[in-house]
Amino acid sequence: MLNSIANKIVKKYLSQRFKRIERIRHSSPELQQGVLRELILHAKDTEWGKKNNLKLLAKANELSDAFPISNYESIKPYIDRMMMGESNVLSPGATKFFAKSAGTTSGKSKYLPINQKMLHRNLIASSWESMATVYNRRPTAQSFQHKNLILGGSLEPFEKYKHSIVGDVSAIMLHTMPNAGRPFYCPDFETALLSDWEEKIELIAQKAVHANIVMIAGVPTWNLVLFQRILEISGKENLLELWPNLKTYMHGGVGFEPYREQFKELIPSDDFDYMEIYNASEGYFSIQDTEEEGMLLLTDHGVYYEFVHVSEIDRSNPKILNLSEVEKGEKYAIVISTFAGLWRYMIGDTVQFVSTNPYRIKVVGRTQHYINVFGEEVMIGNTDQAIAETCQLTHAIVKEYTVGPIYMDEPGKGGHQWLIEFDVMPSSLSEFERILDQKLKEINSDYEAKRYKDMALGPLKVEVMPNGSFHNWLKSKGKISAQVKVPRLSNTRDYVNDLLSFVE
Repeated sequence: MLNSIANKIVKKYLSQRFKRIERIRHSSPELQQGVLRELILHAKDTEWGKKNNLKLLAKANELSDAFPISNYESIKPYIDRMMMGESNVLSPGATKFFAKSAGTTSGKSKYLPINQKMLHRNLIASSWESMATVYNRRPTAQSFQHKNLILGGSLEPFEKYKHSIVGDVSAIMLHTMPNAGRPFYCPDFETALLSDWEEKIELIAQKAVHANIVMIAGVPTWNLVLFQRILEISGKENLLELWPNLKTYMHGGVGFEPYREQFKELIPSDDFDYMEIYNASEGYFSIQDTEEEGMLLLTDHGVYYEFVHVSEIDRSNPKILNLSEVEKGEKYAIVISTFAGLWRYMIGDTVQFVSTNPYRIKVVGRTQHYINVFGEEVMIGNTDQAIAETCQLTHAIVKEYTVGPIYMDEPGKGGHQWLIEFDVMPSSLSEFERILDQKLKEINSDYEAKRYKDMALGPLKVEVMPNGSFHNWLKSKGKISAQVKVPRLSNTRDYVNDLLSFVE
């Protein structure tokens, strides 16, 4: 009874909260200018602000060509000092939390600052907006009456300075969640923040089978591992047999299309909401506010956005566009400035605007993860879509995949090798290859041109990986966390060769 009353109270609050979403839909460029003014005033007296004369920008109200695009390497010395407790470096005061960006299976971790203002203006505020959207899309939602299943990361003191806390951004959000929301989540927060991933999966599964779960959230890859264990414990065939009131899945981190068929098997319902969010280590950027394609860019949540067209990413002095200058259908690298002290920081994701009224985006790839060895310019959005459409036609279900180039001895000719782990194998692998190749041609005109009469690019080849290959490969590298993603595409054979060697 008390929980029912609580749900009604929160629902009323969220209906008021949703007005912020409506304002964003209609006034994003104006809201962005307000955010920029706040950012400049916030950081002008920091070490970085003084060095870059932010005071001079306070009147101009624009970044213009004041300073170039930054990346992690260029600001790492500042962040290293902040992690050691120094104040007023990139942002006012000291910063306690640092989001660990594990990325893919290779490379060192990055640590992105999350100060109190960023925490409240962006991460917590965006979480409330996400829940407001859940209730707007489904007025009968019961997320504040029953339980929501979360699968987050972990936190730990920074080894060199114990007052700094490092971990997945999901763990930082759980650790700082307002008390009002905590009773409605499964598992308990001590379990949710465990560092041992396999122990965490087991404990969450044991607790979740006894809960009334109405919403789930997390990265599809690791949710599927958890769900498999939950079904083993419960003896149920699908999640709805265990949780008949389950109505919403909030997902992000990786493209969802390759996983869609697996989720349909687990949640066989036409009355179910899939809601995509874009919550990176650097900030919470967008939410799927309708059932239509694309996520609404959150333009009033402590982040100022700029964009570089994909054709200019590799230029030393690319043209930088503000929100009012982007065009529907075009692809851009996303550049952010935040209250946490990131200024004109290129986060590495590429997005495409599916609408500019309002501003809705979809993530289509990474600036460093694509295949363009032969001029084919294939991005993750292309391969995710091709896999999804091929699975629909062949009734196959793909668990994971990665793609790398094939270098041929014959000059000017190469190909793509796909390593795929299937949940349901296609009846004919050769037919699956043929359809996948055709779908990629339909989606990407550059790929189609290179495939013309096999002149520059031969037919793709699929190598079937044994069950569990990708999970065990990640585990062997110590890359088991909520933020780790399987590398989909690479311009080299590093990932492909490493995975093949591991399986052998």
